[in-house]
Amino acid sequence: MDMVMASLHSLLSEFRVSANSFLSEYEPLVLLLTPFFTLLLARILRSFLRVVYENGLRATILGFFMTSIKMVPWVKSYIDAEKQKVVDKLQSGGKSKRESWRTELPREGLGTGVIEKMKEEKMNDVVWRGKCSGTVYIGGTESEGHFSVLNEACSMFSHTNPLHFDIFQSVARFEAEVVAMTASILGSKKKASGGEICGNMTSGGTESILLAVKSSRDYMKAKKGITRPEMIIPESAHSAYDKAAQYFNIKLWRVPVNEKFQANVKAIRRHINRNTILIVGSAPGFPHGIIDPIEELGELAFQYGICLHVDLCLGGFVLPFARQLGYPIPPFDFSVKGVTSISVDVHKYGLAPKGTSVVLYRNHDIRKHQFVAVTEWSGGLYVSPTIAGSRPGGLIAGAWAAMMSLGQEGFLKNAKAIMEASKKLEKGIKEIPELFIIGKPDMTIVAFGSNVLDIFEVNDIMSSKGWHLNALQRPNSLHICVTLQHVSVIEDFLQDLRESVQTVKENPGPISGGLAPIYGAAGRIPDRVMVQELRLLFPLLLGNKRDELKKSGGTAGYVVNDWSYFHRLSEGLLKPSIVKRELNDELVFWIENG
Repeated sequence: MDMVMASLHSLLSEFRVSANSFLSEYEPLVLLLTPFFTLLLARILRSFLRVVYENGLRATILGFFMTSIKMVPWVKSYIDAEKQKVVDKLQSGGKSKRESWRTELPREGLGTGVIEKMKEEKMNDVVWRGKCSGTVYIGGTESEGHFSVLNEACSMFSHTNPLHFDIFQSVARFEAEVVAMTASILGSKKKASGGEICGNMTSGGTESILLAVKSSRDYMKAKKGITRPEMIIPESAHSAYDKAAQYFNIKLWRVPVNEKFQANVKAIRRHINRNTILIVGSAPGFPHGIIDPIEELGELAFQYGICLHVDLCLGGFVLPFARQLGYPIPPFDFSVKGVTSISVDVHKYGLAPKGTSVVLYRNHDIRKHQFVAVTEWSGGLYVSPTIAGSRPGGLIAGAWAAMMSLGQEGFLKNAKAIMEASKKLEKGIKEIPELFIIGKPDMTIVAFGSNVLDIFEVNDIMSSKGWHLNALQRPNSLHICVTLQHVSVIEDFLQDLRESVQTVKENPGPISGGLAPIYGAAGRIPDRVMVQELRLLFPLLLGNKRDELKKSGGTAGYVVNDWSYFHRLSEGLLKPSIVKRELNDELVFWIENG
């Protein structure tokens, strides 16, 4: 033992002498600073590798190049001038309507006269009956039929709040039954579901998705100890997942779709790693109305022991009934092994009041991670199942009334009407030689593009005729989401579409006041950060365009059209300096009040 220690001591002494001899050639200051700069370089390298990991090598290099180019003074001046042209174009010819908006309480209240004031303001709304993609899913006018049932139900329970479930027991029952009835048409009665399907009502599809992602994150942390969570979604998945990733600090991988515009299972598999908590499928996807291969995704999720969320916000109250009608609908619900959660909007094809959705889980073990329980508050024990604490009981009552008033036969009848209208629309668009259908629509969304015309110029003409369509990208295209409002106007739509195509064919180029050039530029500009910030500015500019568009022969459709386009444009265009001046007050005011 003593000999071993002696040998170690001798080796250490030799090392010390050798090291001191080597370091004596350098100045003390160099020796002092070298470790600091080494750590700094290591930190920079680590940050760079993380950016490459998160964004990819190509995007990282392109981003660095664009940032460097914009630092050159004359380049920056040129870019600022060009983007100001876009701002000026959007602001031109109209005086902001916000100048007449009230910013403080009236000195004397209007009393019941406020209703007349609201009726006056309502007259400023654009014509929406049968003219809007999606938007209003109930047939008829807002003062008759099914609307009347909802209006009375909401009014009857407008004072209630399910937070106080011990007081408003009727609303608590309504919510439980809405959840159970929704689950029943999505596989809860089938043996493959496990018989434990549970959930809650939320304010809309976005909140349902947010809660499903949050619950999946916390469930996977408890199950696998994942502390740096990642989720994988197809590029056709809703932008609510981007919001969830930002809110809950989750790394988001958005992968390309396959040649059928469905989720690419192989690409998703390649992105799965030890930090993956969740993969996503849609039935159908919002852009093109195509159902993702849910069974294959379910097998993938089960194989890797991760969560699978299915977005049924659009399809939840159509697909089960379309299947009964004989349409070839692939599996999409809790009967599919591996599906852990589902979101479905009652306020779309469930024909409930706006602000009602449902999030469902395969079992209570997953759903318990949705809840927030506070035990140390001086106000008492507090438990909240959703993002909101207080919730409008009137909307829950309206959703219950909608489902109960329609029943299975009512939903079956509605599904038949809108599916037939959608197929008629699809057939009519296929007969227009300049247009083509995107993929093979499974439900009530029909997307179309063109290889010979600027489809956004077609959109401008359609807007001038009063139609409000959704502009898409990758590829550039438009879509219409067919509702009961459209059943009787399919021929009118097709006629206007044929005329719009012919107009653009004979007179190519953007119309005055149209925004086709901006749509096209958004898809081509390589600096994607720039459009992202224009997207934030866009509501401000729309305020200035509204009056002008109304006076230009019906093109007020841009108010809906353009914001919906830029809202879904998760990649960018320009960076106007006006954002920095107005972001804090103007944009917040627009979002909260517009």
